[in-house]
Amino acid sequence: MAEASISVDHDQFNCPVCLDLLKDPVTVPCGHSFCMVCINGCWDKEDRWGIYSCPQCRETFTPRPVLRKNNMLAEVVEKLKKNTELQAASPAPHYAGAHYEVPAWKKHNLVKASTQLQEKICSQHDRLIEIYCRTDQRSICYLCTMEEHKDHDTVSATTERTEKQNQLKEMQEKLQQRIQENQKNLQELEQTVNTLKVSAQAAVEDSERIFTELIRSIEKKRSEVTELIRDQEKAELSGAEELLEKLQQEMADLKRRHTELEQLSHTEDHIHFLQSFQSLCVSSGSDDSPSITVHQHPSFDGVRKSLSELKERLEEFCREEFRKIHLQAFQILPSQPKTREDFLQYFVQLTLDPNTAYNSLILSEDNRVVKYTGTVQPYSDHPERFTNSFQVLCKESLCGRCYWEIEWNRRWFGGFSVSVSYKEISRKGRRKDCSFGRNSQSWSLHCSPSLCFNHNNKETYLLSPPSSRIGVYVDHSAGTLSFYNVSDTMTLLHTLHTTFTQPLYAGFWVFRGTVRLSDKN
Repeated sequence: MAEASISVDHDQFNCPVCLDLLKDPVTVPCGHSFCMVCINGCWDKEDRWGIYSCPQCRETFTPRPVLRKNNMLAEVVEKLKKNTELQAASPAPHYAGAHYEVPAWKKHNLVKASTQLQEKICSQHDRLIEIYCRTDQRSICYLCTMEEHKDHDTVSATTERTEKQNQLKEMQEKLQQRIQENQKNLQELEQTVNTLKVSAQAAVEDSERIFTELIRSIEKKRSEVTELIRDQEKAELSGAEELLEKLQQEMADLKRRHTELEQLSHTEDHIHFLQSFQSLCVSSGSDDSPSITVHQHPSFDGVRKSLSELKERLEEFCREEFRKIHLQAFQILPSQPKTREDFLQYFVQLTLDPNTAYNSLILSEDNRVVKYTGTVQPYSDHPERFTNSFQVLCKESLCGRCYWEIEWNRRWFGGFSVSVSYKEISRKGRRKDCSFGRNSQSWSLHCSPSLCFNHNNKETYLLSPPSSRIGVYVDHSAGTLSFYNVSDTMTLLHTLHTTFTQPLYAGFWVFRGTVRLSDKN
C-alpha cells in the first residue's frame, strides 16, 4: 500500500533541549517528547532534590519516571531524517526554492549538495556535525558537547570557519609575499648564473686560444732548435765525410804499396829486385801521413744545458703566473668563512687510519682519539705505517673546502703537531723525509707550549699561544691552509697560500699526551 503523503512541520520533531531531530525519542508523563540522552541529562541534575520536571512545561514528577523509547515516534523521525538528507543531497535546483517556500523551513541553513554526507554525521550519535571544539581541535555534534566535550571551548562551525578563513587569508598573503620575494631572488639568481656561464665560457675560450698560441709558439721554437741541431750535425758530418774519403784513399794507396813491396821481397831475380826497389821508393813519396784532425766525440751538451735552463726558468715563471691566476680566480669564489658557524658549513668527519699509526700510539673511540703511550704496541708491519716518527694519518682525503677541529689536554703534555700531507710522504727511512713539516710533502703546526709552523724543513715561529681547541681550514683549489684558536671567536694563528698538486690528508704527531678529533657541535 502506498504511504500517505502528509505535510509536517520539521520543528515538531525537534528535541526542546538540543533543538535537533529527536534521537531515541521518549515521551514523559506530561506528553512532551525528548531525546533519551537529553532528558536523562536534565533529570540527572535533579537527582539531589528527588523532584523531576519537564524541561518544556515544568510539570513535576515524583518519583523519577521510567523512560521507554517511543518506537512509533522514532520511526516517524527516522523517515523524516532520511527524507531530509535525500532532499539536501539532491542536485535539483527546484528543491531549494521549495524549501524556502515552506514557512517552517525558511530558517534552515542550506549548503551545497555533497556526496560525502556520511563524513558530516557524528559516528557516535548519528547527528549532523555542526559544532567545533577548540579544546580538542575537532568537529563534533551537539550531543558531543554534553558528554565527551562537556566544559570544552566550543563554537559553531560557521564561527570557527570565519576565524580560520581569516587565518587562511593571512597565510595566503604571507605565502604570496614569499613567492614574490623568491621569484625575484630566482630571477636574479638565474641572471647571475647565466652571466657567470657566459663569462666562464668566454674565459675558457680565451684561455684555450692563448694556450693554443703558446703551444704553437713553443712548437715553433722547438722546430727552430731542432733545425739548428740538424744544421750543426750536417756541418760536422760534411767535414767528417771529407776526412773519411781522404783516409779511405790513403788506405787504398798504402795497401797497394804494401802488396807491391811484399811481392818484391819474394822475387829471386836480383836485377829485377834492384830496379823495382828504386822505382817503388820514388813512387811512394814521403812516409809521413797527412795531418788529419778528427773529433772523436762531437757534443751537443751546450744545447742541452741551455734547454734545461730554459725549462727551469719557464716552470718558475709559470708557477708564479699561475699563482696570480689562482688569486684572481679566488676572488669570484664564495666569500671566505669568518665565524665558527661559517666554518662549520665545511666540517668533515675524520677518522684516524690504524695502518699508519706509529707503534707507540694507541687509537680509541672509533679511531677519533690518539694517545702516546711509550709502549710498543703489537701492530702488524704495514707498508703505510710510520716507523721513525710518532705520527698517524687520517683515512679521508681533503679536496675542495674542508674544516675540522681537534682538542688536546694542555696538562702534562709533551707536544703535538696538527698537519696536512700528501699521501706519498715517506713512511720509513730518514726522519726528515717522514716527519710532518720537514719536507715538501707536508705542512705542520707544532704546539708545545709555543707555536711553530713548519714546511720543507723551514720554521716560522708564531707569537700567539695555542688554545685547547684548534680549528684547521683547507681550501684545496684556492691553495689556502689556515689554523685557528677556537673559543667564542675564531683567532687566526697562521695562514698559508700555495698550490696543492695532490689530495691532502690530515695527520698528527703526538708525544706524551692525547689528541681528540672534535665532533661538530
